[in-house]
Amino acid sequence: MAVSECNLNANSPLDDFSNIAVIGAGSIGVAWAIVFARARLKVALYDANAERLPIAISELRQRLSDLEEFSLIDEPVDTIAARIRPLADLCEALAGADYVQEAAPEDLLLKKALFSQLDNGSKPAAVLASSSSAILASAFAGHLAGRQRCVVVHPGNPPYLVRIAEIVPADFTDANLVVRIGDFLTAVGMVPVLVRREVEGFVFNRLQGALLREAYCLVRDNVISVADLDRVLREGPGPRWAFMGPFETVDLNTRGGIGAHAARMGPVYERLGAERGQNDPWTDDLVAKVVAERRALLPLDQWNQRAAWRDRRLMALARLKREMDEDPRFS
Repeated sequence: MAVSECNLNANSPLDDFSNIAVIGAGSIGVAWAIVFARARLKVALYDANAERLPIAISELRQRLSDLEEFSLIDEPVDTIAARIRPLADLCEALAGADYVQEAAPEDLLLKKALFSQLDNGSKPAAVLASSSSAILASAFAGHLAGRQRCVVVHPGNPPYLVRIAEIVPADFTDANLVVRIGDFLTAVGMVPVLVRREVEGFVFNRLQGALLREAYCLVRDNVISVADLDRVLREGPGPRWAFMGPFETVDLNTRGGIGAHAARMGPVYERLGAERGQNDPWTDDLVAKVVAERRALLPLDQWNQRAAWRDRRLMALARLKREMDEDPRFS
């Protein structure tokens, strides 16, 4: 089940989680504070380093000003910023919080210690969510009495622009709570997806990591320069990936759909993987599973219309890129 498919509760999810605590006022913490405050929620922004807080508020206001310039907020900067209260006292930040979003550095020992404090210092019904990029909830919260309310909610960066949010529960996370979190994230403008089981790096960073590993290898092997590799991605897959994932991309690239693509290109990709010591062939059963899910989303009799939709989107992006190239704000 995808979290994004969950129905909203009868009452607004914002009623359930109206008071937010963001723990850590670095770049991700500041960005999360913007997400929640833009959704008209009260936010306590905590950092153990009191000297960091005025810097964080200055950064936050600058980012809000940038969003205002591009008409991406519907209230004045001062109105949104006034909902965010910077605090250097953790107990004060947690007091009354319904939803806690941890945004501390990616360090297991730090997160274990911090989540112990969050579990002890927050009210029992509060959600304890981590912005962890790769560390599993079972690794930092499995020892807690309140572990059933602990979960990873991994954002893109910055989450007020890159709206994906991976919800990664541990085996001990309350399943009903996962649904409520998905509804809540949707209500604050995020695009939640459920990662069905814990894997290090989740999905976002596994996909990003696979691409980066190959990119490093190609530069190492003197196949291409760093600048040209970036150019290939920027001018090749990049425009399509702005609004489609890799499965839909190849589905629309090949007449006959993704099954025809797998038959044609599967052996090639298997050889490329073998060059890197990887043995993950696209078996008949796996291809059948992917084909079935794609055809449920897009029957083949609608393939032509969807391919035309793709082309119109690419045209719109090409026009936007031309406008950006002509706009001195982007130079």
